[in-house]
Amino acid sequence: MTPHRASLTASLTAALLASALAGCASPEPGHGMGKDHPMGMMGGRMAVATLTPTQGNTARGVVMFHEMDGHVMVHAKLSGLKPGAEQGFHIHEVGSCASTDGTSAGGHFNPGGQPHGPQTAAHHAGDLPALKADANGNVDQKFMIDGPSIAEGAASLVGRSVIVHAQPDDYATQPTGNSGARVACGVIAAP
Repeated sequence: MTPHRASLTASLTAALLASALAGCASPEPGHGMGKDHPMGMMGGRMAVATLTPTQGNTARGVVMFHEMDGHVMVHAKLSGLKPGAEQGFHIHEVGSCASTDGTSAGGHFNPGGQPHGPQTAAHHAGDLPALKADANGNVDQKFMIDGPSIAEGAASLVGRSVIVHAQPDDYATQPTGNSGARVACGVIAAP
């Protein structure tokens, strides 16, 4: 990558992060966080992953993480997914997207040794809610997760990878959810 392109990519990532995190100040209804909630004050730790497509795929975008009071807000803004489809979405243990098929990211991030599952049951720290693309293959989705952290330690998301899979996650098949090939990968870093 040329120095100019690297600078442009860094600037774009910073702008997308700032824009998306501004959306964290007004979480979706049902999260119990009004204007006086600390999440609305934009304190806490932040991290970001810029996802690029694996070979033969088109999915790309940015996933932002904002930690406050023991919870992590995840905001995924992606394009190039299957129009109208649901696709598996996970944090993987290794911070590498060096392989053309995303396998360099390793398995699901699972410091607690839990089985694979949905957020409402025992699950890997890296098991995330599915992405649901609109009719144009775009996603702009926010949700909260408990357990992982952005702070240093065994539960830290920093230095891990975010993977988008080709198929929906069945949240039952061990240890992967039978969500198929890896179509996009990005390493999580603290800005």
